[in-house]
Amino acid sequence: MLPGPTPGTSATPEGARGFAVVDVEATGRSPWRHRVVEVAVVLLDERLCPEGEFATLLDPLGPVGPTHVHRIRQCDVEGAPRFREIAPRLLELLAGRVLVGHHVSCDHAFLDREFARIGVPLPPVPLLCTMRLARAHLPEARGHGLAACAEAAGLGWYPAHTALGDARVTAELLRHCVGVPSCPPDDWAGPLREAAGVPWPRLGRARSRPCGAGVPLLRREAPYGPWLPGSQAPEVVLTHSGAMGPTA
Repeated sequence: MLPGPTPGTSATPEGARGFAVVDVEATGRSPWRHRVVEVAVVLLDERLCPEGEFATLLDPLGPVGPTHVHRIRQCDVEGAPRFREIAPRLLELLAGRVLVGHHVSCDHAFLDREFARIGVPLPPVPLLCTMRLARAHLPEARGHGLAACAEAAGLGWYPAHTALGDARVTAELLRHCVGVPSCPPDDWAGPLREAAGVPWPRLGRARSRPCGAGVPLLRREAPYGPWLPGSQAPEVVLTHSGAMGPTA
């Protein structure tokens, strides 16, 4: 739970919706030349309580890129939605929230370029970076990568380089960092106040599938478990996690 407000401030900024913890896996390092191949969003309210999750693989309309890093094979994205098909839902999830990530400027840059490709400019959404928070409030970490910060915070093993695994542990790292006495309230309350006033665009749901069928989501997930350095991670599985139906 977040620390209490400082005297003279409200516990929850008016209009605040909370935080959207995001992670993307991509076909390369450049938002301009490469594409998002997996995206995950973990929603937290303004007190950092879980509100929901969204995750899916995406068809990048080309090679999936470094399989040795993200473990996504070309066959894994067969039948996955294209970014433009999930863009309306992503806008709904992100609207009014602080965008959180570990090295969040990278995730934001990829999302910004993907939306730009379909002609939708993202508004100036406030960002909150757990790498920056860890540098300031997790001095015992051996490094500032997500794995090192998660280990230092005692968060346990997580399936690294899966978008949902990274987003979930980033959400836990956010809770850990803002809960330490050295973290001033404005590190989180300031972005919340800013997010509440940002106007967001809206899009109609995609209708690109035959016969008006809903857009299928293809979710990668691996179970949590004890964090054991050097141990082999369990197999990541693909599941069809429902579909987004078209709007009328």
